[in-house]
Amino acid sequence: MPSTKPASRGFFPGNDEKHPVLITEAAESLEDQHRRRVRRYTMIMAFRIPCLVLAAVAYSLWENWVISLLIIGVSIPLPWIAVLIANDRPPRTKDEPSRWDGRKQAALEAGPHRAIEH
Repeated sequence: MPSTKPASRGFFPGNDEKHPVLITEAAESLEDQHRRRVRRYTMIMAFRIPCLVLAAVAYSLWENWVISLLIIGVSIPLPWIAVLIANDRPPRTKDEPSRWDGRKQAALEAGPHRAIEH
């Protein structure tokens, strides 16, 4: 017997039982974040190999070592940049709790302090 439920009006058309619920405010899973960061790292590091090949081709075409060194110089900071980008986390949201809000320090300083004199 066919289902009498109305068609889904969400992201996935059709029967709602076949599709997961789309939650738009849910944070990206840690696995997805890791996969995205690894992909960025790989893309940046993959750009380094063509730079080295391009430096060799430039030297063989123009026999100018300055151009080749400039191309190699561009590829030197790429591993550092790739690591920084890969280790970056998504930006904080306003709802995310702050690790330091200053309330505890204000409570500590508000009380009387006893000093020990010699």
